[in-house]
Formats: sequence, structure tokens, C-alpha cells
Amino acid sequence: MSVKIVTDSTVDLLPETIKELGITVVPVYVMSGNKTYRDGLDISQTEIYNRMLEGEQFTTSQPTPADFANAYKTLSKETDQIVSLIMGAKLSGTYNSALQGRELAQSSSNIELIDTKATSGALGLLATQAAEMAKMGESAGNIINSIKSYIPQVHIWALLDTIKYVLKSGRLSSASNLISGVLSIRPMLTLRDGSLWPASIHRTRNKGIEKLTELVKNNRNLEAVQIVQSVDLAEAHGIKEKLADFIDQSKIHISQLGPALGVHGGPGTLVVAIREKLSGIGTASPDETEDKKSFKLPSIHLPKLGFSSLH
Repeated sequence: MSVKIVTDSTVDLLPETIKELGITVVPVYVMSGNKTYRDGLDISQTEIYNRMLEGEQFTTSQPTPADFANAYKTLSKETDQIVSLIMGAKLSGTYNSALQGRELAQSSSNIELIDTKATSGALGLLATQAAEMAKMGESAGNIINSIKSYIPQVHIWALLDTIKYVLKSGRLSSASNLISGVLSIRPMLTLRDGSLWPASIHRTRNKGIEKLTELVKNNRNLEAVQIVQSVDLAEAHGIKEKLADFIDQSKIHISQLGPALGVHGGPGTLVVAIREKLSGIGTASPDETEDKKSFKLPSIHLPKLGFSSLH
């Protein structure tokens, strides 16, 4: 029996990709008022972002252990080997839910969990690699070893169109020191060892996009690129064209940012993730800062914004 791949809905892959690769996705919950929606099932990305633009506030919550248990039990009818790639444990409690779900499932199948230290496009690049290996008949052990080797080779950057949605959520600490004069900036964030850090800050969106493309172009060891846009897929395609001379277009994938992360970044959030070849180490690296403090999803804790200089 072939290995089955499970992940959570922060994976931000297109529905057709998920179907084609046979990936099982456990949804994160998105909430507004007294209503709760399953990410990707009960409400569309477009509806979420339109309602946010109208002023509605959303929050998120991790899947329950029962959600993962149900997924594992269902797949256990088809296979005895399950590999579950979960968003970084430092970002959310989702990994702990998956662990508890494995115990709750009491499955006869071998269920292996991987803390990918990733999310969004970075998680997507790892999940697609695992699923492609599973389709080729690779063993669970080979898939696990490969993904663990790839985790340090995956990098991600997220450009926010505004900081107001983080402020509006009420989860930004020391907000009183930040509100004045920051709503028009475009911050860029990155993941480092599974934690979310400030990378750079930009006066205009175009400057931020230039930085994103520069980070990709500076890498000479690219294997795949994932571009994730919340509302403007044409912008994502424009970035893909700019990268045409640096990587085969077939290795650049475009998808839409789901609400699990989009409700924190807001409409206009743009994510670029890269996966480097295992044969070497690339040169791309995020603009890191000395203020190494992070925040956590879905309950975000972001202290002082120690971004590098404004561009």
C-alpha cells in the first residue's frame, strides 16, 4: 500500500494540486463573532478578504485532536503508513493537536508526524515533495528522511500590505508605541528555525516586491518556488515572469493564501517560499535583525518591531 500524506490547511496549495497528489488536509478554524468556519470548506478566501475589507474581524483556532484522529482513522482503511507534515510547533498548537490525534485514533497504521518548522508556501513545498515521493512508491522511511533533510533548505518571506490587521486583532504587544505612523509601512517577515521574525520594512509595495524577487534571484541552488497571494493572483504571475531567467517556469507554483494565515496578515499579503536542492546550500538569506523576538500563530505575540532599515 502506498504512503498517505496528511497536512493542515495552512499548506496553501491549490485544491487541484491537493486532489492530484492525494494529500489529506485537516482544516484550521476561522471564526467571526459566534460563527465558526472550516478553512477551505465552509467559506472561500475571497469572501473572507472581502468581509475583512468591510471591517469584519476574524480569528483562528487550530484543528482539534479529534479532527486529526478522524483523518488518520479514515486513511488507515487504505494504508498502513501515514506521514503527517504539520505547520511549525513554534507557530501554533496544531502540531500538539496532531500528536494527540494520533493517540486518539488508536490506529493500527504507522503514523509518523513531522514538525516542518514551516507554514504557507514553505509547508506547501515540503508537502508536495512528500506526496510526489509517495506517488512514486517511496517508503515512509525514505519520505521522512527526505523531508527532514529538506526542512533547512526551505525559506519563506511574507510581505504585508499593512500592519493594521495585526493591530486590529489586539494581539500585538506594545501597540501603543507602534500605532503612530506605522499603518502605511509594508513589513516583511521570515521564518527562522520555525519562528517568525521581522526581515525588512518598506515604504512602498513595489519596493517590497523588488526585495522578494531579489531574495529569490540571489539563490543559485533553487529547486522550486511557491508564490502565494491573498487576493491578486495577477501580481503573483507578474513575479513569476520576473523570475523566468533564474528558474524554469515549471518549477514556480502559484496559489492563494488561505484565511488561516490571511486573517492575520490581511488582504494583500504576499508570500514567497523557495526550496533549495539537497546537493548544496544556497545563498539566499532573509534580512535578519538584532532584535530576535518572535510571534506565534494563531495567538500572535509580536514585541518590538526590530525591522531593518526602511526601504
